[in-house]
Amino acid sequence: MLIDVTRQVQRSLKGMLPTGVDRVGHAYLEHYADRATALLRVAGRWVVPRPRASQDLFAALLQRGPDSRRRIAWSAARALLSPASERHHRILLHTGHSGLDRARYASEIRRRQLAPIYFAHDLIPITHPQFCRAGEDLRHRQRVRTMLETGKALIVNSQATRAALACYASEHRMRLPECVVAPLAPAALAAPAERPPLAHDYFLILGTIEPRKNHMLLLNLWRQLVRQHGEAAPKLVVIGRRGWKCEREMEVLSHCTSLRRHVLHVPRCGDLELSSWLHHARALLFPSFAEGFGMPLVEALSLGVPVIASDLPVFREIAGAVPDFLDPKDEPAWQRAIANYMHPDGTRRRQQLERMRSYMAPSWREHFETVDALLDQCLHCPIRAQLTHG
Repeated sequence: MLIDVTRQVQRSLKGMLPTGVDRVGHAYLEHYADRATALLRVAGRWVVPRPRASQDLFAALLQRGPDSRRRIAWSAARALLSPASERHHRILLHTGHSGLDRARYASEIRRRQLAPIYFAHDLIPITHPQFCRAGEDLRHRQRVRTMLETGKALIVNSQATRAALACYASEHRMRLPECVVAPLAPAALAAPAERPPLAHDYFLILGTIEPRKNHMLLLNLWRQLVRQHGEAAPKLVVIGRRGWKCEREMEVLSHCTSLRRHVLHVPRCGDLELSSWLHHARALLFPSFAEGFGMPLVEALSLGVPVIASDLPVFREIAGAVPDFLDPKDEPAWQRAIANYMHPDGTRRRQQLERMRSYMAPSWREHFETVDALLDQCLHCPIRAQLTHG
């Protein structure tokens, strides 16, 4: 079995902190590294290194520490320079969407007679192009086409993503490969620090700063909270790097004098810091307009942290009735909820904590039970006819 680790290598060498997509790739490496070989794509070349070089690269990618970038660079260079393996591989696991927008990917799949199993994270660039970079909808349509035309099977994170994928395939008269739903487990964060990172009560929003995440709703609300409560207003902690189409948000974060003492932007946050920020927050705020899954929601609930979130089908799917769900456009409703959660004895927060007692976060064990069964099924099915048809 091959695992395409191109995205992990590229992002690690750039020193980028992991996104939800990256955490999925990491989990798949942890689970399958001892029985897989790496695939690297560099300058149009597909390189499958010898098993030893491949295992060294996997180990470097799984390593956490200050020396990890150097080790990944060394291992990747060794993998690229090692003679290509002559061993025939049947299954290809691809968990990150990387490269699927290029026609070369599908042609290489067919030439090598591989049976790809793709992880489809979402269809947001297609269903909500207004929130994405220019041209991203066209690139994502090509990614989805590659998955549908060449995929032996697909893995998705939610029933909501599966429904969107099935609808797209039907609308474009394309086949939908075998598609299994395997919810994602929260990241294994370090134990939080005992002392809160701030001496003042605070709320938290977590994710790349982009229009889809609806940061402006909260920034506008915090202006009102500061006007009403002055220094007694809670803090808002914004954790996430700058994304796209976020000039207004960044202008407010950088230059709004009324928010300077009440809104803190943390553009880079490691796992230990994240655990502490989450653990001590009054609540995680999640006012997104669209999500494929919603990992911060699962991470917060697994730590016993209340969540106020948009009323999205995928959020209800993964969290049941535990969070407080609100319309992402209903600013007064968000204002009322946050005002209630500000108080230690706020009834809505207390009621959510009671509901949370029955919450069970998805686990990687359950996830990989589903994926392992899919792999077993694919390994015993012929692929030549399918690839010829695709």
